[in-house]
Amino acid sequence: MENACTSLNQVARSARLLNIDGFSLTAGMGGDYCLKSIWTVDGYELEVLNYPGTTWVALKLVFLSEARTQWGVRASMACQLVDLSRELEPYHEYGVSETFHHPQDFGALVFMDRNKIPSGYIKDDMLTLRCAIMVLRELPVPTIPAEEVVAPPSTNLHQHLGELLQSEMGADVTFLACDESFAAHRYILAARSPVFKARFFGDMKDKCSARVEIKDMEAAAFSAMLHFIYTDTVPDLDRPLEEVTTMAQHLLVAADMYGLERLKLICEIKLSGGITVDAAATTLALAEQHSCLKLKAKCLEFIVSTPAVLEACWRQMGISTLKKAALWSSPSFSSLPIYSTG
Repeated sequence: MENACTSLNQVARSARLLNIDGFSLTAGMGGDYCLKSIWTVDGYELEVLNYPGTTWVALKLVFLSEARTQWGVRASMACQLVDLSRELEPYHEYGVSETFHHPQDFGALVFMDRNKIPSGYIKDDMLTLRCAIMVLRELPVPTIPAEEVVAPPSTNLHQHLGELLQSEMGADVTFLACDESFAAHRYILAARSPVFKARFFGDMKDKCSARVEIKDMEAAAFSAMLHFIYTDTVPDLDRPLEEVTTMAQHLLVAADMYGLERLKLICEIKLSGGITVDAAATTLALAEQHSCLKLKAKCLEFIVSTPAVLEACWRQMGISTLKKAALWSSPSFSSLPIYSTG
């Protein structure tokens, strides 16, 4: 089995031969005399300064760019004598390594005493240095391609709570509605409904009662309300409006009674979606009683939409001519167009 190899970093390299022609003539020229060369490595610009005019042949690596990261740029320079005729092997290697941040940061390298340079490396009064610069590259931050990102699964909390309601496990209160019993959990009810919170954990009489009788709601509506409290869903309203109008009306009343504002809004939207002559009167009355302003406006808009619809609604409501006149003068109708009913 082959050994796996992982690169933990990457290095950019560049190498050149630096020829100092007339090497003997540079002797004694002092430290101000230098030979310059510009390098570009990994996108950074650097300058190599060669000082051959002192007792020691010295080099300086100068950083001319701005580091791309706050940690700076780690770079090194290595030099050795080489024989262009290849009669001699490269001679010794000297190096310097620095971390650069800003332009003009530098690292100095004292190469060797010019008087100790083997004569074989000086050909026709020319000294050749092989110089190599290495720059440690900044590795990109590993990222996961978008197509490989696994989306988190959708929440299933409502499913777990729905199963808890259905299993009755740990239930500590039982409701009686129209001779049907429903087991539930006080803390869940209290967390969802301010009315249940006051009933079970306030000063109301059912605080310690394990059985609570519901006298103002049908069993089907109470069951649907419990399901909403546990799951935040209302499957009983998923069918067309004409099939669930009565349930939506009952749940609207229940939601307002127990402070379930989201359920109340769901019922209001459902009932607004297709008002009919048969349901208009009852829905209008509920909207008025439970402060559903948008639903009330929808009902009134439907009732006065045409003279025929208006008259049909009057008949459905069993309203006499005298009562019609009284209704027209009420705030609910005063801002609406009046159709002649003959």
